[in-house]
Amino acid sequence: MDTSARPIVEMRGITIRFPGVIALDGVDFSLRRGEVHTLMGENGAGKSTLIKALTGVYAIDEGTITVAGDPRTFHDTADAQAAGISTVYQEVNLCTNLTVGENVMLGHEVRRIGGIDWRATHREAARHLENLGLHIDTRSLLSSHSIAVQQLVAISRAMVTDATVLVLDEPTSSLDRGEVEQLFDVIRDLRSRGVAILFVTHFLDQVYEISDRLTVLRNGGLVGEYLVGELPRGALVAKMIGRELNELEAISEATDRTIDRDAIPVLKAVGVARRGVVEPSDVEVYDGEIVGIAGLLGSGRTELVRLLYGADRADAGRIEVRGAPTRMTSPRHAIDERIAFSSEDRRAEGIVGDLTVAENIVLGIQAKRGALRKVGKSEQDAVVSEYIAALGIRPADPTALVRNLSGGNQQKVLLARWLATSPQLIILDEPTRGIDIGAKADIQRKVAELSAKGLGVVFISSELEEVVRLAQRIIVMRDRRKIGELAAHDVGVDDVVDFIAQEGQESVA
Repeated sequence: MDTSARPIVEMRGITIRFPGVIALDGVDFSLRRGEVHTLMGENGAGKSTLIKALTGVYAIDEGTITVAGDPRTFHDTADAQAAGISTVYQEVNLCTNLTVGENVMLGHEVRRIGGIDWRATHREAARHLENLGLHIDTRSLLSSHSIAVQQLVAISRAMVTDATVLVLDEPTSSLDRGEVEQLFDVIRDLRSRGVAILFVTHFLDQVYEISDRLTVLRNGGLVGEYLVGELPRGALVAKMIGRELNELEAISEATDRTIDRDAIPVLKAVGVARRGVVEPSDVEVYDGEIVGIAGLLGSGRTELVRLLYGADRADAGRIEVRGAPTRMTSPRHAIDERIAFSSEDRRAEGIVGDLTVAENIVLGIQAKRGALRKVGKSEQDAVVSEYIAALGIRPADPTALVRNLSGGNQQKVLLARWLATSPQLIILDEPTRGIDIGAKADIQRKVAELSAKGLGVVFISSELEEVVRLAQRIIVMRDRRKIGELAAHDVGVDDVVDFIAQEGQESVA
């Protein structure tokens, strides 16, 4: 990357206002050819707004945008694409019912008199895929491929227009390590060919692995632009959140305590299984204990906890709550036993975007009571105020629509909903996925506080460091079966990785 070269994109003094909010306040940003430039900041810092200004989704109130030396005004995404700017979003925006080739060439099919020349179109699709080092049957259905391959197809589609600027918004959030490496190979190849890449991620390791430069935003303002090699991780985190992140060490210390395993566990599952989904597994959770579940994507982590909660029905095994055999064939049974479950898919199975913060928080209480016993306004106001304050939900406005909140604050609303039901056990599946490091720390801190007060917690995270930090005991999964347990205070991330690689030798918890 030539840092002296003139930027292909220059954004100067970008200001965007929404009713009652300044989303961006005089932000500068530049992007050069042949570089990966990462945009960093907490949820709500203005990253998405800046991207949408660059890609024509939002009109700017003040400021200028220059592309390849020419001043530009983007009225819509078509204007941005005409300027050579293409975007691949976190949620793959493709048609899974069409073939790979149809997706790559959508809107750019090879035409002849009387219609589309499909043979030539597929031939062109194959050429574009091969330009990225991808050898995929263009006539296969996109739905038959993994999310990782779909992401690569989306990038190939973006490059059909010979884009000079590629925006990648959280492209790795649903990929495992091997798939991330495959994606990074493609990104490096594009960079070597002079494409300017704007990269957005919450994974610090990936920032330092793939990025050349980074820009940090906070509260809609510019903190600064830095060469990655000149900004240590601790300094980056401090710039993102405006304070040193010593809280993580404090969280680890707070969870380093002895659990009374001579007591009756709040939940005990023996041989719980579902044919073709999860092999027989045992799980115990005690009062005040955080049990982490570690494993690669596809290892059966989510499938196991869905059986514990009754979201899916087990074919075998038994479950006890405080020593009493319990039917767990539906979430209704789990709620009756004061067991809460926060799904990894907060958009589809968690928040209700068209409801307010207050309505989302009291939803769990109302579901527990039934339709005939309405939650009174005074009770609702008290509960909502308590959890907005306790979890630091921003904005602290109970009437705000949840869909307008950042990802981290949506996750806090979802956690508040279940805590308001006064559970004795809460299952948290990827509660910090896709949110910024400050919000992660807030949620981790709250989980540690709740466990210290006696709440049992089952905690799943793809970030092993997070599991090791929070849990007293770690259940390790591989190939949809439990392969063992580890005492978290005796192990580090490398030990868990080795345990997974060796398929576990014995339980050491």
